[in-house]
Amino acid sequence: MSVPKIKAVRLSPREQFGEKELVVLGPSLGTSTVMWDDAARLLGEDYDILGWDLPGHGISPAAEPDTEFSVGELADAVVALVDSILPAQDGHPVRFHYAGDSVGGATGAELALRHPDRLLSLAMFCSSARFNGAEGYAERADQVAKQGTAVRLQASAEIWFAPGFLGSHPAQSSRLLHTLRDADRFGYAAVCRAIAAYDVRDRFGEIAVPFLAVAGEFDSVCPIADARWMAEHAQDGTAVEIPGVAHIAPTENPALVADLLREHFAAAARKLSGVDGSGAGQEAR
Repeated sequence: MSVPKIKAVRLSPREQFGEKELVVLGPSLGTSTVMWDDAARLLGEDYDILGWDLPGHGISPAAEPDTEFSVGELADAVVALVDSILPAQDGHPVRFHYAGDSVGGATGAELALRHPDRLLSLAMFCSSARFNGAEGYAERADQVAKQGTAVRLQASAEIWFAPGFLGSHPAQSSRLLHTLRDADRFGYAAVCRAIAAYDVRDRFGEIAVPFLAVAGEFDSVCPIADARWMAEHAQDGTAVEIPGVAHIAPTENPALVADLLREHFAAAARKLSGVDGSGAGQEAR
């Protein structure tokens, strides 16, 4: 096991970071930062936004055939990436809001557990404390390592998008499917193995930062029950279900995702300043 190699993409319009609160966005397996493009554009005037790509995905370097890392080590890599872009000031490392989809969300859970002092808030979209059918990811890793990521195109299209999205949004869906096709097979396989081993259910109650769990109505991988469980077990959690989306909510409904995040970040700021004393385990409808 080792800290994986990942690279960042600036998703807000400013060339220099540091004047506004930092938001870090994590991707789903088989995708890249492009899945966050539209939502980030809606948030970019108010926050410094940084996306990152999984090993072998997007602009991150390809992986070796025997690459092994955990989701926790992905979280370590995210912290190192942030520190390389925004070094500590006066001995104080930069704190940031984090939002991620699927394994990107799982990385956020590990961030909250391994680096709690770095987070201002956490939002997990279409994610879980333990993925349903996790044992199947080890089999998928072997399949993709041998046959390449194209073998996952049809299944991913069916899982990622709600009924009708492919036809009504051909540009967005095509971009993501091309990202999957172009992903490095060994990087994809390594992420699959990390997902198979990921399980933070017994530690989820340690997550103390303001926490938002979002599920898609048609998500067969991480249904609303998973989001509710996480919101109930985190110390300050809220669960939300987005109608009409499946597993890639930031692409399927970027406007609502941006609104949810803006509200979540603002609520976190109020709590950190001591203005808001709201309780935990809530569900928004």
